[in-house]
Amino acid sequence: MIAALLDAAAGGDRRALARLLTIAEAGGDAADALVADAYRRGITAHLVGITGPPGAGKSTLTAALAVELRRNGATVAILAIDPSSPETGGALLGDRIRMSALHGDAGAFVRSMAARGALGGLAAAAAASLAILVVAGFDFVLVETVGAGQGEIDIAAEADTTFVVLAPGLGDDIQALKAGILEVADVLVVNKADRDGADRLIADLTFAASLALPPGGNPSDGAWPVPILQTTATTGAGVSVLLDTLSRHRRWLGTTRAGAEQRHRRAGRRILALATQRVTRRLTEAMERTGILAGLSEAVANRALSPPEAVERLLEAAGDYAGASPHTALGAGAK
Repeated sequence: MIAALLDAAAGGDRRALARLLTIAEAGGDAADALVADAYRRGITAHLVGITGPPGAGKSTLTAALAVELRRNGATVAILAIDPSSPETGGALLGDRIRMSALHGDAGAFVRSMAARGALGGLAAAAAASLAILVVAGFDFVLVETVGAGQGEIDIAAEADTTFVVLAPGLGDDIQALKAGILEVADVLVVNKADRDGADRLIADLTFAASLALPPGGNPSDGAWPVPILQTTATTGAGVSVLLDTLSRHRRWLGTTRAGAEQRHRRAGRRILALATQRVTRRLTEAMERTGILAGLSEAVANRALSPPEAVERLLEAAGDYAGASPHTALGAGAK
């Protein structure tokens, strides 16, 4: 069934694509099998991550970029990660409203997804959804994240090209730069460039980028020099230059050794991110099955175990003592 749905989605069947994305969002073994099948089909689309702090205009810029891509004849899918309500887990999914210019366009597809508390600005099921969209016959897949900050830069592991979008007047720009933004950006975009403070933000970014250069002040041989571009997404100003830069970065990835190395590094980050999710899930399952956490907490509080020793016991419970009783899993040292 999955293979047939993927074939249909690649042929332009939007109902089949929607069904596949629903399976991906549900997670579990079915989603894993779906991603495996999608990966074996190879790469078709170029995946573009668009991240940055709330209020930078990411949604408007994403829509403007999609419109420009369509104007050039490229097909495009958008996955927009919306923040979730802490009470219900639901989300407004308002990006469909902001991207109304694409409604009714057979060459464009927009899907919103609730973050559901996931760290890194990406929903837990976003990686599986992106794997599907990449092989669904689109030329480009754009993924817009909730925001950027400490720990919220996961998109760099998934995207081929990452745009980090900033805007003047959002507070402490230097503090934003400390959040690891420069480390994940392939392109820095100063949006709302018609506002006061844009020149200052560009100067700050230029200075911060110079500090990241190796000794001598020049990028290493073959490295991608991260450009700093200006856009005003509400008017479309600068969007065509942004698209040209995207094309240059795509060629760099495909034709240079440095580009290949970047792809490999990001694949490694993707594996580690998924491994972290699965280890966390298995630890949670082990704790629920064995009740081990209560015993470990008591042992640490009574100083019968150190926190590192308790962690080792917890890992043993997840790996070797699945289904064991709390007493067996804790061992003599935690009695």
